[in-house]
Formats: sequence, structure tokens, C-alpha cells
Amino acid sequence: MNIIIAGTGEVGFHLSKLLAQESHSIVIIDHDKKALEKASHNLDVSTIKGDVTSIKTLEIAGAKKADLLIAVTSSQQTNILSCTLGKKFGVKKCIARISNSELLPRKDSFDLSSLGIDEVIYPEALGANEIKTLLKESAVTDSLEFDGGLLHLMGIMIDGESELKGKTLGESTYLNPDTNYTPVAIVRDITDEIHNETIIPRSHNILKEGDTAYFIAESDKGVEKVLSLAGKENLEINNIMIFGGSPLAYMTAKYLSKKYNIKLVCDDIEKCERFADELSNVMVINGSATNIDLMQEEDLDKMDAFLALSYETEKNILASLAAKESGVKKTISQVENIDFIPLAQNMGLNTTINIKYLTANFIFKYISGDKFLDYSTLKGVDAEIIEVEVKEGAEVLGAQLKDLNFPKDSIVGGLTRGEKAFFPRGKFEFEEEDRVIIVTKKEKKSTIESMFK
Repeated sequence: MNIIIAGTGEVGFHLSKLLAQESHSIVIIDHDKKALEKASHNLDVSTIKGDVTSIKTLEIAGAKKADLLIAVTSSQQTNILSCTLGKKFGVKKCIARISNSELLPRKDSFDLSSLGIDEVIYPEALGANEIKTLLKESAVTDSLEFDGGLLHLMGIMIDGESELKGKTLGESTYLNPDTNYTPVAIVRDITDEIHNETIIPRSHNILKEGDTAYFIAESDKGVEKVLSLAGKENLEINNIMIFGGSPLAYMTAKYLSKKYNIKLVCDDIEKCERFADELSNVMVINGSATNIDLMQEEDLDKMDAFLALSYETEKNILASLAAKESGVKKTISQVENIDFIPLAQNMGLNTTINIKYLTANFIFKYISGDKFLDYSTLKGVDAEIIEVEVKEGAEVLGAQLKDLNFPKDSIVGGLTRGEKAFFPRGKFEFEEEDRVIIVTKKEKKSTIESMFK
């Protein structure tokens, strides 16, 4: 596929990295020479320094033969205009990043296709929805649903309370007599390394204290079993404190105020006044979440959750650590730099969020729809989660799982057959139309795809 990416900030860079690994032909357009140099040195892409709304620049980028234009600059107007021009050149599909929430509820009734836009992405809305899910599953670090909730992927920190600590996966099979969950990944902090190690587990792998373990579990019973073994339980959350004056903080407060009691702390007085006018169900406080005395006065210790969603990663981390010290059980921190996410997790933060990462993954999932039923990645995890359908004549049919020569760095986490969930083990046999969830290292993804189609 010939793809043009307008903008090479963190969203554009991460997206380019994902797409380049799929052997697409990528051209990146940006004004920033240093950002383009970083992309060209680290990725298999072509770069053009120029204006993404320039007809000449788009022509040089090959817009006449492009299958996809993805406009993810920081300017909504630039993104919309570049999509409009791209469609005039004949680009088959155009995706625009937006910064105005008014377009979201109206994207179906308001004919965006007349502007040349096939899909819009509002990163702050993706972030707010992610936070809503994480608060619902408060005991976990990550949560994904598959097939209408029949299967859940969940991340759990292994601590001293977990029955799984110190056991190999083989030794812990007796704890799963009903076979309603599968361990699919282990993320481990490696001393003196910035990035953590990701292990696709086998029976000999040991779960150690401090690991983050990922499971695919059956809804309800499987999820409850994993939480029980990990010594965790979902908290009842009623009172939430949000720190930040960012669009993500505003959107999250707006979304959550319909269900929870919200206090929003912001150190910008003008934003406080605007937030107070527009968020009638939210108590807005002018101050800094790193001011411990102020936070204690505002009953930080009585909060069920603390969300650090300012623009400044360092302040978010410090504020979240202070909240944990005050006894807040659930913290979520916005980490602007994707490379800082493993570091923040290693410092003991419950959960991190990065809306640029969510945006890039949303776009990648959108354009991978012809290959996979679903596609996801997790922050700090060097593996991908794909859902594939078993096609007629597929290689996996007619043989047991143990005989399929399944790639070593991949694991079948679970599948759905109609309205029933299964957790395949050695003697399991696939059937046509099974929807199979697989966790795999990136380099094995094409092998997996070929086995099921």
C-alpha cells in the first residue's frame, strides 16, 4: 500500500513505525527537518520537507497513486485541508486528526466525505474512553475486550500477595482447573535497561514479584479467578481527583462527571474559570497537584482514584506518586513521551496512558481491517494482539494445536465459537469461523496470518 503521512510528531512517528513493519511504502511530509531526519534514520520511509497543504508537495509525495493519506499534524485545519487536496488528487482513503470535539457526534450527519475525509480521530476522546474502561476494571493495568466482552485481556502486577508469584506456569496449572484463562505475556523490568523485557510465556517461565502479567480470560468467571489469584479486587470508585488543564483532562472530567464525583485541579486560573463555567458537575480548584498541603486540604486521601492528565509528564508522575503515598488505590498518569512509559511503570505507577499512542494504534487498526478482525498493542509490551478468523481450507484445520508447529514467539490466548469462549491447549482442534486471539511478536505476525487464511 502507498501511504502518505502528514506530520511526524509522536503520532506520525509511531504510526510510521507500525506501518513500515508491514512493508508498506511510506512517505512522510513535515516542516521539521530534525523530526524528518529522526524518521529517515530509524525507519524504512521516504521523507519530504514541505507544506502538507501544498499541491506541489503532495504531487511530489505521489498523491496521484496513493492508497491512503493520514493527516496527523497538530493543526486540525491543516489536516482537513490536506485530506481535501489529497482526495482531489485521487487518494483512495483519507484520515484526519481533529481537535474539535463538535465534529465527533456530527461526523455521520455532517458529510465529512464532501471534504475528502473518510475517518476522523480525536485523540482526547480516545484517551477519555480508555480511562473510563480502566476505572471500570480498577485492579488492572490494562484492559481490552473482544467479541462483545466474551473475552478480556487484562494486565496484572504480580506482588507479594499473589498465589502465582514464584511459580512456573506449568506449576500453576492446578490453579486453573476450569481452564478459563491463559497467560499470554510477561513484562519484566531489566536492571540498567530503559526498556523492559517481554516474554511470550511457556510452561517453564516463572512469574516473579514485580512482573506485569497479561492474561486472556473468560468474562466474569475467568476474570474473577485471575484477580483472586493475583490478590486483587476491583474497587468501587466514587470520588476522583483529576490534575491538569489539558484537553484530555477537560474531556475526561466531562465524560466521568455523569457517573462519579469529580474534583479537577488546574494551575491555570483562566482555564479554571472556563472549566468551572462549562463543567457544571465538576468542582474546579486552582492550584498544583504537587502542592501536598493543598491536596490534603482537598481530601486527596479520601479519593478512590487520581488521574494526572497535565501536559507535563514529570509533574504527572510526581503527583501520582504523592497520591499513592496518600493512600489512593488507583492512579492513571498521562505520559507524553512514549519512551518514558516503561520507566514510569517501573517506578510503581498503577497505569499510564498516552493519547498519541492510542491514536496511532486506532489508525493502524482501521487500516488493518482487511487482514484481522481486531488488532491492538499495549504500552511497554513488545508484542501485538491480533484476532483472526479461521477460513475454509486454512492450514490450522484438521490437526491438533500441539502438531501445528506454531511460532515460538506466539501464543493462542483464547477464541470464541459462536457465543462460547474456549482456551485451546495441546489437543484442541480449530473449526472454520472460529475467532482466535493470538499474542505474537511482530516478526511472526505474517506467519500467523498465513496459517489461518
